[in-house]
Amino acid sequence: MTKVLAALIAAVFAAGTAFAADAKKEEKKVEAKKEEKKVEAKKEEKKEEKKEGAAKK
Repeated sequence: MTKVLAALIAAVFAAGTAFAADAKKEEKKVEAKKEEKKVEAKKEEKKEEKKEGAAKK
């Protein structure tokens, strides 16, 4: 009985660890997308500044 209980606890721990690792991967993906959006926004902002600068001349 103790071996079965130990195996069950080990399985639950392994599943929890795998879930946590997967959650971290998803979090990193979200952070990467946010960073990518920031970079794109800065590029667009620079394009707008160049257009405004060219229009003033």
